[in-house]
Amino acid sequence: MIQDGLVRPEPVAKDAGKGSRGFSRRIQTLKDVVDWGLCTGCGACYYACSRQGISLVNIEAVGIRPQFDSAACAGCTDCLAICPGYSVNGGLVTGQVADQAEADPAVGPALEVWEGYAGDPEIRYQGSSGGVLSALALYCLEHENMDFVLHTAMDEAKPWANQTVQSRNRRELLARTGSRYAPASPCDGLGLIEASPRPCVFIGKPCDTAAVSMLRQQHPELDRKLGLVLTFFCAGTPSTQGTLDLLKGLDFPSAEVAAVRYRGEGWPGEFKVRSQKEAPGKSLSYAESWARLTGYRPLRCHLCPDGLGRVADISCGDAWERLNHGQDPGRSIVVVRTRRGQEILHRARAAKYVELEPVGVSAVRAAQPNQIQRHRELLGRLLGMRRLLVPTPQFEAFSLSRAWGELPFLRKVRTVLGTLRRVVLRGLWRRRPILGSASREVVPGAGEEI
Repeated sequence: MIQDGLVRPEPVAKDAGKGSRGFSRRIQTLKDVVDWGLCTGCGACYYACSRQGISLVNIEAVGIRPQFDSAACAGCTDCLAICPGYSVNGGLVTGQVADQAEADPAVGPALEVWEGYAGDPEIRYQGSSGGVLSALALYCLEHENMDFVLHTAMDEAKPWANQTVQSRNRRELLARTGSRYAPASPCDGLGLIEASPRPCVFIGKPCDTAAVSMLRQQHPELDRKLGLVLTFFCAGTPSTQGTLDLLKGLDFPSAEVAAVRYRGEGWPGEFKVRSQKEAPGKSLSYAESWARLTGYRPLRCHLCPDGLGRVADISCGDAWERLNHGQDPGRSIVVVRTRRGQEILHRARAAKYVELEPVGVSAVRAAQPNQIQRHRELLGRLLGMRRLLVPTPQFEAFSLSRAWGELPFLRKVRTVLGTLRRVVLRGLWRRRPILGSASREVVPGAGEEI
């Protein structure tokens, strides 16, 4: 479903950003989302396009992006309604409940918060942080009569890239566990769920599950077939170039790569490369590999309000405050967002698929301080960009003002002024057509956020 392509950059018109129909500073079409660097690469538009006018291209230095097969498709506005690059409603699955104002502004509404791991020791060891998502998916296959799990796995033909896959049993799930720090578009496979004879499990990034939640409102059959929607805490998706540069740094030719693993096999695990030959593989620590990959995250990831996954039945991520290198095979924070997620989690716990103990929202803050800080600063970044008339996504029900209020005054000033400076210096005030880009996308530099 995804093509590989490195084509030449489109020229930037002299009047780019000056208000003409072709270079408006308003988001009016899906192409505007892509050209202003707001696309998340989820693949929802590929599934949703009734004209079948969209294909997906993995641009190595940028990410997965839609390619429009005609000018008419590029100018269509239908897909904006399901595009998480354009807008996300944090209350879409939790609802605008009466007590939502009392929810933690950074964590969002939560019915329950747990800490734990997979009951199966092998799943726990192979998973990125205790294997909870894989264990829940397996429970749904074996006890909830769900047909398959739609998720992301290594592309065996190009091990440094990803593909959307269906897993139907423990063997397949176990072979595909672990984080994949490269572009993935699992929404491109939603047609498989819609055509399935039974409900299915969907696992994706928070932006992917946000798209799913919007799509299910327009597609009743898809809504009926989504048995459980799972997501994970996400700090951004590095481009494929990030992985290729890690391989280059290890002096490992891509032609000889048999497998790439980013995490797992212990907690937090290592970046590991296995050779097609009998030669030994190579590895980097998780801390070193992730530190390098962060510089390859696209602009939209720096503007994400949902790193802790509000728009899903259950979200899950590392319990970093409990990390004891080499002494613990993995442990996760589990945030339950919906009644459906709560009921299935309780049944999975009773069946010993997951081992959990209740904790409070304070455990999420302790485990994910970087996510909390990013959420606090987001409103300042958006204000800085809007001050320079740069289009930004529309976010609703993420308590951005309340989170912003937690920051000290001087930190607020630095956040806004820093954003203004970087937007100007990095040329983010201009519309920059992405498709066709053969060079690295102009986004914040290595390790910097907008």
